Amino acid sequence: MYEIAHRTLTLRTEPLREVVVTIGLPIEEPTGEWSCPYRIDGLAGWEHDRKVTGVDSLQALELAMTMVRAALAGSHEAKEGLLSWDEEPPDGREHTVYVRWEKEHDVAYIAMKHEIVPGEAVRQTLSDDVVLDYAESGELLGVELLNAATTMPSEMRL
Repeated sequence: MYEIAHRTLTLRTEPLREVVVTIGLPIEEPTGEWSCPYRIDGLAGWEHDRKVTGVDSLQALELAMTMVRAALAGSHEAKEGLLSWDEEPPDGREHTVYVRWEKEHDVAYIAMKHEIVPGEAVRQTLSDDVVLDYAESGELLGVELLNAATTMPSEMRL
């Protein structure tokens, strides 16, 4: 893999360990599709080269980045709060949200975490075409957008 980007995260275990994410250069396959290799070293089960395929080099790269983000966010290490990136900006950083858009019903759900357990949302607030789901602790779990084709930001309507 010809590396074009990598990031090192810290796995806060005893002893401290590193998780290294590597993304390779997208290449055109004989089929005309493009693939982009990636690798995550330091998370159990990810220590081998993987690749995603897209219609062009940009889509392949975007898909590789999406897969890496999902793998990191979905890992038990991240769920237990053991992964950190020491170079995180002190004023905050982007976080993954999970969007599901049911075009046939024109409803979208934006979840603030990977998995919301049934019954976890105990309170809802309705405002116009937006429903907010809250946990018992008051934490915002998700946002349901009615009339999603017009209320959802265009960047999320891909």
